[in-house]
Order: sequence, then structure tokens, then C-alpha cells
Amino acid sequence: MTAIDSLPRDHDRARLIGRVWDDGPSVVLVEQGQLFDVTAQVPTVSDVLNHSDPVALWDALPRTDHVGAVADVERLSLETARSPQGLRLLAPCDIQSVKACGVTFVRSLLERVIEERVRGNAVESRRLRAEIEAVLGAQLDGIVPGSPQAQRLKDELIARDLWSQYLEVGIGPDAEVFTKAQPMSAVGFGHLIGILPQSEWNNPEPEVVLAVSVAGDIVGATLGNDVNLRDVEGRSALLLGRAKDNNASCAIGPFIRLLDEHFTLNHVRGLEVQLEVSGRDGFHHGGASTMRAISRDVEQLVEQAMGAHHQYPDGMMLFTGTLYTPTENRGAGQGGFTHQRGDRVRIASPVLGTLINEVEHTDRIEPWRFGIGDLMRSLAGRGYLTGVNR
Repeated sequence: MTAIDSLPRDHDRARLIGRVWDDGPSVVLVEQGQLFDVTAQVPTVSDVLNHSDPVALWDALPRTDHVGAVADVERLSLETARSPQGLRLLAPCDIQSVKACGVTFVRSLLERVIEERVRGNAVESRRLRAEIEAVLGAQLDGIVPGSPQAQRLKDELIARDLWSQYLEVGIGPDAEVFTKAQPMSAVGFGHLIGILPQSEWNNPEPEVVLAVSVAGDIVGATLGNDVNLRDVEGRSALLLGRAKDNNASCAIGPFIRLLDEHFTLNHVRGLEVQLEVSGRDGFHHGGASTMRAISRDVEQLVEQAMGAHHQYPDGMMLFTGTLYTPTENRGAGQGGFTHQRGDRVRIASPVLGTLINEVEHTDRIEPWRFGIGDLMRSLAGRGYLTGVNR
């Protein structure tokens, strides 16, 4: 990989917004492979996404405060992953809420049912996977959540004693929406990502992440890794917070691509996402998924998460769920895939770029200590709290 590959293949016409650490968190835009600091005009990324016309604002922002080439900053981000310091990329969101939708794809739905049935026992999952797929696989294809067809299937599965709480949110009327991470806690390109030391069955979850304005409009998209502990959630769905929200367990980036004439909501609906995992033990895994297989439209997911029933004054970043879960054996056992320390995870899309992170135990990663209060003090100290009209 060359560093510039992390940008979209058509980055010369993409409107990209992000953040870097440069004497404090700074908002940057990308143009012709270069980063420009626009914090003086827009102190937070939320200011851009919640503007009445984010594209017009992006076009009008000055390109005078040059930070450096994207390739150079990416290299620094990778080099300083274990001791973050100096100029580096941050997650491209800041004060927005970070939410996530679960079991939005049939494949992930089946995997959640398997986790629940085996109670976090990875070895038992292989046998059960074949059994459940034989019963459910064909019936779930093309089903519309909340439809009469879905209700008939639900009745049939209850009669077979195969109903699950995951099937409820997978094909029922209400989507699963949960808090993935706190504002300011997501990590970006190059940073370490965390798994709990006691977890023995876990995986990356490559996802498209929507940038949603306070008005509930999808205004951009980026990539994310909803790092998942399968053994923890498999023991009980009530342990979702422990399985999902840990130190550095949420990666987003590298940049948010604004919706415009070159990148529309229909492009988001058809996005292809690739996953590669490379381990120090020589293990290599590759796969891909497509947003075309999602069971609920992205606008429906936003409506379930945000509206008259629930507001987000600073906007929201919304993980849309994963189609892809690695399942092949790793090592001598029969437990399928799980991460090892030092795994390099590469999540990529031709029109969103590439997100790269390395796996480490949560207690070996720099603790999250820079919150919203610190951001406000940093911006005030640099004279940037003038804001921008929405």
C-alpha cells in the first residue's frame, strides 16, 4: 500500500472533510491530495455538516493554511500509532453522537443468532452455523423487515422454537440502534484499535458510516470499524455495551465525503466495502460486501435513530451494520476467526478511501482523555470559537 491509496480513487473531485492533531484538534479539508486547516472558519466538523449547505460552505472555505500532503500525514499517523504525538490524522467526526445499527444484513443476522445459541462458545459455532443456515438461509433472502411476509416467517420460527431476539430486530418493524461510542472517543486512520484482553472470540466489522445533520439529513459518508467481541455479546445481549464500547473500539475515517453531484445517496446505497486482515503470524484474510444487500434502506435507519422521538443537536454518525464477518479457522482449533494482537485491519471502498488500524488490547492503548470540554478549551485558547452560521 502507498499512503495516497487511502484517498478515494476520484479524490480530485471528492469534497472531503476531516480532522488532524496539530497543536490541538483541527478541522481540515482535502484538495488535490493536500490538507488545509479551516478551523478558524469552522471550529468543528459538526459546524460543516450542520450548515444549511455543506457543499457550498466547503467550496467557499479558504485554502490558505496549508498543513501538508495527505500522504505525509498518513505516514506519520501509522508511524506514531503506539505513541500518538505530533501531526496525525484523527477520526473525521468530533462532537456528534456515534450510533450504530445492528443486524441489518442477513449474514450478520445469522451470525448473531449463532452467537446467542452457543452462548459465546466459538467452537460450537461451526456446527450450529450449518444447521441454522439450512433452516433460515433461503427464507430470509429478500424479506422486508416488518412486512406481512416477515410476520408469517416469525410465526413459523416461533413454532419451530427458533425465534431469537436478533431475528426480532432483523426482520421485525423496529431496527436495533445503539450507542457505539461517546463523542470525541472514536479513533482515526493509523490509530490502534482495542479488544478486551479477556475476549477469545472477536472480529472486525467493516461498515459504511453515515454523517447525519441535526435536521436528520444524510450529508456525507465514511468508513468505520465497529470492533466486536462475539463471546461477550453471545453470553447475553445485555452485555452489548461491554462488547461494543471500549477504549479505542470505534474507528472512523479516513475522511467524510460530502454528498454532492459526484457522490449521491444512490452511490451510498451501492457502495462496495473490502476487508483485509493481516497478522504477525502470517495469517491473511480478504473479503468484500455490498450495501446493496442491506435489509433496511439507509434513510429508514436514520429515521429509526433520529426524528421527533429523538434529537441530536450536534448531528450524528451512524454505523449502518456489517454484512461481512470472517468465520474461517485461525490456528489449530475449530473456533473460527478471532483477532490477535498486532493484526492490521484494512477497510476500503473505491469512493471513500481506506481506513487502516492495528489491533491491540484495550489496556495497552493510550487512554481516552481528551473530551468535549478539552476541545472547547483548546479552541478557545487558539482563538477559534467564533463559529459559523448554520
